[in-house]
Amino acid sequence: MGRENHQIPSSDIENNNNPKIVIPPSSQSRNDNTIHPVSTDTPSAANTPSSHQQMMFSKPFKSWFPWLIPSFVVINVVLFLITMSINNCPKNSTSCIGGFLGRFSFQPFKENPLLGPTSDSLDKMGALEVNKVVHGGEGWRLFTCMWLHAGVFHILANMLSLLFIGIRLEQEFGFVRIGLLYIIAGLGGSLLSALFIRSSISVGASGALFGLLGGMLSELITNWTIYANKFAAMLTLVVIIAINLAVGILPHVDNFAHIGGFVSGFLVGFVFLMRPQFGWVNQRNVPPRIAAASSAKTKHKTYQYVLWVTALILLIVGFTVGLVLLFRGFDGNKHCSWCHYMSCIPTKRWSCNNDPVTCMSSQSLNQLNLTCSNNGKTNTYQMSNATDNQIRQLCAQLCG
Repeated sequence: MGRENHQIPSSDIENNNNPKIVIPPSSQSRNDNTIHPVSTDTPSAANTPSSHQQMMFSKPFKSWFPWLIPSFVVINVVLFLITMSINNCPKNSTSCIGGFLGRFSFQPFKENPLLGPTSDSLDKMGALEVNKVVHGGEGWRLFTCMWLHAGVFHILANMLSLLFIGIRLEQEFGFVRIGLLYIIAGLGGSLLSALFIRSSISVGASGALFGLLGGMLSELITNWTIYANKFAAMLTLVVIIAINLAVGILPHVDNFAHIGGFVSGFLVGFVFLMRPQFGWVNQRNVPPRIAAASSAKTKHKTYQYVLWVTALILLIVGFTVGLVLLFRGFDGNKHCSWCHYMSCIPTKRWSCNNDPVTCMSSQSLNQLNLTCSNNGKTNTYQMSNATDNQIRQLCAQLCG
């Protein structure tokens, strides 16, 4: 599960690739969400309900049929196929992978190791590119980028994660709340990414996916009193989240989108995923004479209301401030000298250099001469009348 970013203006997908995909948290479900009574009073013998009434005490919360999350998966796959069709590798490259697929074939591994399109094609489809958002009036890219993927491996990891996480949440809380959680978290991830990722494009559903993880964590906290084995569930969830965020510090992965999506989803979870207390639910499902025999139960605990209000305020303030800063051209890296380490930590094995790849080109009869400005490499290609797109792809290979 990973949010990918790509270098521009070249068409290599290198800034997203040598892409490291965040390990899909396919097993990240809570160990136990068994609900148990909090302080249910035992009625007197005279008021002991029948066996049918006793069954009503353990009536579970409503279970929803999950259709929205599978629909999101279908949308992502369809958009990937459309992107590949628009990319049309055979038209712009001489060494496509899977040539038998025709216009759906993949770019060479040097351009995109994820088996996918060029960054130019992703840009056309609505990838997140800060200059176009801020100076081109294309704010819609904050939304469209979360439905695009850089390649087969990328979309496979994210969609498997979405099915494992999202379906269970939709079954528990319904399509409205989980759908809103997914969208808001995705936008939060795009927003934080746009404030820090300046020289590359970014695509992927992982901001929204991390939002679902954040929502699971806040849901466990706000509904703390109705869960059994809560500490084991909390520890498991925290470890899974930490591992995924840690993998995000590898190069060419947009960890800012992960962090922004997680924080947004964490706050949204307090607002949308608050459950009523078990005792209050029982009171509504027993005959009046039985309910009268026990003390009245409140629907929610005080701490739940406090978390609800606090999270809502932080969400509104955070998105407002973030959008204002973004459209004023704010560059987070200029005001935080260490923040870039949250997305990539350089080591002896890899570099975190995200500078755009550029080349000097010259055409002589049937020969195209290219010199990479980044590493000084030079090569000659036997081709005439090379298009700009072909030159960008060859430049990506030369500088890669």
